[in-house]
Amino acid sequence: MGIRTSPPFRADHVSSLLRPLALKEARASFTSGAISAADLKAIEDREIEKVVARQQEIGLKCATDGEFRRTWWHLDFFKGLAGVEGYQAAQGSQFQGAQKKPDAIRVVGKIGFTGHPQIEHFKYLKSICTVTPKVAIPAPSVFHFRQGSAGISKDIYPDTDEYFADVATAWRKAIHAFYDAGCRYLQLDDVAWALLCDPRQREQAKARGDDADRLPARYSETINAALKDKPADMTVTMHSCRGNFRSTFVASGGYEFVAEQLLGKTNIDGYFLEFDTDRAGGFEPLRFLPRGRKQVVLGLVTSKSGRLEPKDEIRRRIDEATKYVSLDQLCLSPQCGFASTEEGNVLAEEEQWAKLRMIVELAGEVWGS
Repeated sequence: MGIRTSPPFRADHVSSLLRPLALKEARASFTSGAISAADLKAIEDREIEKVVARQQEIGLKCATDGEFRRTWWHLDFFKGLAGVEGYQAAQGSQFQGAQKKPDAIRVVGKIGFTGHPQIEHFKYLKSICTVTPKVAIPAPSVFHFRQGSAGISKDIYPDTDEYFADVATAWRKAIHAFYDAGCRYLQLDDVAWALLCDPRQREQAKARGDDADRLPARYSETINAALKDKPADMTVTMHSCRGNFRSTFVASGGYEFVAEQLLGKTNIDGYFLEFDTDRAGGFEPLRFLPRGRKQVVLGLVTSKSGRLEPKDEIRRRIDEATKYVSLDQLCLSPQCGFASTEEGNVLAEEEQWAKLRMIVELAGEVWGS
């Protein structure tokens, strides 16, 4: 037990970070036509250099680009797949007290992967990192969950099995493309698994044409197919939370409904799980984690507010988790990113950095790293 030299790290974070004012202003200028795409990219590059340097300075062993080139944590990736297009829906997704913009995606042809702008984004990140560069892409499970089976055109996919096979193949090609670009730490971001833990969300899944009781097994099969020939020196983790937009959420419910399938039967190296509020339930579902083989990154520090949690409070909760899983199989992070969408959560940048710095300090006190 102690220092981890491979991901996930004892002190880690999900991926997205608050967009600095200079970047927000540049995006607004680009949208209005005041600056060119090249001008925007130059500003993105500069701000990414700064945010990578800050992550390294506070002692994190991995760094992301903060998702500074993205509008959404998921839609930007989906829109880059073959057979997928973006459109404006009648309304955006409803959160508790907030509503997203009505950006949406739909399947218009056979799903595939033929390259993606985010590969080049990763190459830039890798070129400026002195620690492990990390990239996050949405999980195949959330790609399906957003539409449901009722949203898949029978003209394109009369057979649901063919749909899931194509999704798995597209993600497998994407994962290998990132690997070929030098990525050794990739995260699948997801909300589907956690949303299924809320009875109301299961009812909504039923309305979209799916049997919620069978979806965990289907999603596990799809993810396992996508990871079937993953290179041995590549770590793939998964983050699963209950929604994160402007410090609000979508769902509630502990992980019990999905835990056995997710932790025990899905071939993921580590799990970033949300545990910052009572809405996420207790640590009992961690009993399904296979002993000695996988890591759970406890999301005990909230990205939804600027309040800095007392170290003793976090340490106590880590101790509670060890009733179900060995301390050696645990790590620490925020429960989600700080800006899953470009709007970001409701806290200041320095409050964000204070939380990440505290995670690094506490990980050193608990695990020695």
